[in-house]
Amino acid sequence: MTTFPRPLLYDCATAPSPRRARILLAEKGVAHDTVQVDLRNGEQLTEAYRQINPLCTVPALRTEEGALLTDNAAIAAYVEAHYPAPPLLGRTPLEKAEIASWQWRVEFDGLMAVAEAFRNTSPAMAGRALPGPVHHAQIPALGERGLLRVQQFFEQLNARLRGRDFIAGEGFSIVDITAVVVVDFARVVKLKPGDNLPELLRWRAAMAQRPSMSV
Repeated sequence: MTTFPRPLLYDCATAPSPRRARILLAEKGVAHDTVQVDLRNGEQLTEAYRQINPLCTVPALRTEEGALLTDNAAIAAYVEAHYPAPPLLGRTPLEKAEIASWQWRVEFDGLMAVAEAFRNTSPAMAGRALPGPVHHAQIPALGERGLLRVQQFFEQLNARLRGRDFIAGEGFSIVDITAVVVVDFARVVKLKPGDNLPELLRWRAAMAQRPSMSV
C-alpha cells in the first residue's frame, strides 16, 4: 500500500457532512491536505471522482497509510485512534457509551431530519433525494415530516442541555461537533432555534467561541 506524508481530505466547503470532518481534524490539530469537490455542479458524480470514491460522497479521507475512509464514522474512529488527544469519543467505558448513544441520536433525529426536509423539498435536489451514485425521486411528504422532526430535535436538545455545557460526557465531544453542524444546516430549510430554546442558544453561542468552528 502506498503511504502518504499526511492525510488528504476530500471536502466541499458548503456542505454539512465534510464540515464535521474539518472540525474534528481541527480539534485534534491534525495537519492535512484538502481537495475541494464541487457538489453544486455534480463533481461527486463524475467518473474521475467515482474512481476515488465509488459512493460519490464527501467527506472522504485518504489516510497516511493510503486507505480511503468514506464516511464520518470511519474518519472519527481512525482519527481518535491515531491522534488520541484530546479524546472526543470518551474516556471511560460509560462515557464512551453515552457519547456513542447521543451521537446516534443527533445523527438520526437531527442530521437525517434536516437532510430529509432539504432533499425532498429543494428544487436543486430534484432527483437527488438521497446521496450516492443512484438517483432517487423526491417525496414531498417526507420533506414535511422532516421539518417537524427538526423542530422536535431542537426541543429534545434544549431539554438535554439544561444544566450542561456539553451534550454528552464530561467535556466537548464529537456529539457537540455533529450537533453544531445540524443546527447550522437547518438554516437551509429555514429553521433555527428561537428564544423559546434558551439552553440550545446558550450552548450554540459557547460553541462559536471554539476556533475549530470557523474552519
